This record gives sequence, C-alpha cells and structure tokens, in this order.
Amino acid sequence: MPRPINATLHLAALTTNLRVVRRFAPSAKIWAVVKANAYGHGLQHVWCSLAENSDGFALLDLNEAVLLRESGWQGPILLLEGFFQPADLMLIDRYCLTTAVNSDWQLQAIAEAHLQAPLDVYLKLNSGMNRLGFAPERLHSAWLTAKELHNIGSITLMSHFATADGTEGVTEQMAVIERATAAIDLPRCLANSAATLWHPHTQGEWVRPGVILYGASPSGNWQDIAATGLQPVMTLSSKIIGIQQLQAGDRVGYGWRYAAGGAQRIGVVACGYADGYPRHAPTGTPVWVDGVLTHTVGSVSMDMMTVDLTPCPQATIGTDVELWGRKLPVDDVAAAAGTLGYELLTALAARVPIVIEK
Repeated sequence: MPRPINATLHLAALTTNLRVVRRFAPSAKIWAVVKANAYGHGLQHVWCSLAENSDGFALLDLNEAVLLRESGWQGPILLLEGFFQPADLMLIDRYCLTTAVNSDWQLQAIAEAHLQAPLDVYLKLNSGMNRLGFAPERLHSAWLTAKELHNIGSITLMSHFATADGTEGVTEQMAVIERATAAIDLPRCLANSAATLWHPHTQGEWVRPGVILYGASPSGNWQDIAATGLQPVMTLSSKIIGIQQLQAGDRVGYGWRYAAGGAQRIGVVACGYADGYPRHAPTGTPVWVDGVLTHTVGSVSMDMMTVDLTPCPQATIGTDVELWGRKLPVDDVAAAAGTLGYELLTALAARVPIVIEK
C-alpha cells in the first residue's frame, strides 16, 4: 500500500472563503490570487472552485496563466510581477493577459511590440515596500507615457502594503499613494489579504486576496481570523507507523535533541521535511493524534517525525495523525516553528498525494 500521508483539499472551503471576502469587500471585484501553484494547493485542483465567484485570477508565472486559459478560464488573468523580457509580450498578447508594469523598460517594450490588441496594464507604484514599482515622483510621468501608447488599453493603479497585517497599518503608505496620485484619476487595486480584512478604505475597484482564500491568516495568528468564517482548505494527515517505549534518559532522533524525563511512549509518524513539514519545528510543535492534541518530540527527519503519545494512550500503529488542517490551524504549527502558514502551505512536496473533497 502507498505511504500513509496525504493532503486533503476541502474544495467547499474555497467557496466559503470567497463568500467571506465578498462580505468584507462588497463593492470591489476580486482577483483570486493563485500564485505559487495556488499557495501549494495545486492550481489544477482549485481553479474551478474559485472560478464561479472570482472576477479574475492573479499569479506570477506565464506557464500557469497559459494553463488557466487552456483549461477554459476566459476571464481576466493578471501577471502580478509583470513580464521579464520583451519576448513574453507575444504570449501575453496571444492569451489576452493583463500585466503589471513597474519600470520604464517595460513601457518601452510595450511601445515597440507588435500586438493584436492593446494590453490592459496595472501601473505599479512603489509606496514604500521598495520591491517593484515606480517611485512616487516618477509615477505621473509613467502614467502620461502609458496612456499615450496605442498598445495599452485600460490602466489601473497598483501598489502593495508592507504592514497591513500589523500594528503599523497602512496609514504611511496610503499617504504616499494619495500624494503620488493627486493629479491621476485611475481605478485602484491596492488591498492584499490583510488590507481586505482590516483596512476597507484601501479596497478600491479590485482587491487581491491570497492566503485568506486558503483559510490561513495573513498575520500568522489564527485568532486574528477565527471569527471571520474563513475555513482551512488543506488538511495534511498521516498515520503512526511505529511506536517506541522510552525510559528516563533515552534520546530521540538526529542529534539526540530530546531526552525522555521518565517512562514515555512515543509514536513515529510518516511525515518529514521532504513532505514539506518544517525541519526546524522544535519539540513541542502541536499535532493531533487520534483526535487528541499532543506535540512533537526530537528533530524532524526527512521522512519521519516523532510525537508524544502520553495524552493518547489508546494510539497505536495505524492511528490517524493531523499535521495541520481542520483541527489544527496551519498558523499554529507555523508559529511553533518560527515561520508563517504561507511557507508551510507553499512548501508541500510534490510527493505528497492529493485527495479532493468536494
């Protein structure tokens, strides 16, 4: 039989989560962000469940954009980082994609391209995150250039918030946006997941929810979204494949980083860092065994991890284990490991079988 680990995708949760986004942003259109292979969930598995209630899909990779088109999606598709070389414009034109524009060379490439139809573009403003985008003092000039190009159709203003999920909020960046656009009248697409939930004045004509579509918190704290109705889409589960009975002083795993303080029963679970579980997760990282909350002990290895069975003495070989999902928010596992749910979801390994639950 196959190794007893799988990731179950609860597709009904995607529909629920989109409804939550609609409730928080009733006047905006929704770009369903499906970058990074739909946050590790598998674009081919989830796009149909998002299609009915989304206004468009936003992603990074041209190949994923082509996959969506050739799979039957006829609505808007936004390339969030834009294009990376002028030759990309041939595919953007062929597949009727919308592209972010964040630099002068991209405007020049569009001006020189031979296109079948004008491109819709998202003109990106660097409002303080200092990754991509035109500096505030350059935005007006870039806009004037863009609107004169016959190869450009509609123009939407785009920016990105660095601290919408924290106490700093968006005040500083919104002030930059307002100053830079004082003489520019464009529809706006500013709000990421955090801004969509917590800063409604940023929403504009389009919002770009990402991680909340998959039921994780943009802040990394599950309690911040617990009352919203958002539901986890992925459950990573496995089974106990071995049991060890320890005595005081017995050590566990690589590096012997855990030693039993007394008699202790532990379970070996078929899940390791080669499956996408965080290798740096310390002893004490939460895990559900047979419906009981317990925790890991010792180092996570490539293919296995060990868990404390003290709270669940009934557990045996073949007992069900939930690594994250409906009982255990991925954010809680990530917090214990010193990272974010984003990283755990997108790190799911290709070798983990996917089970679809509709």
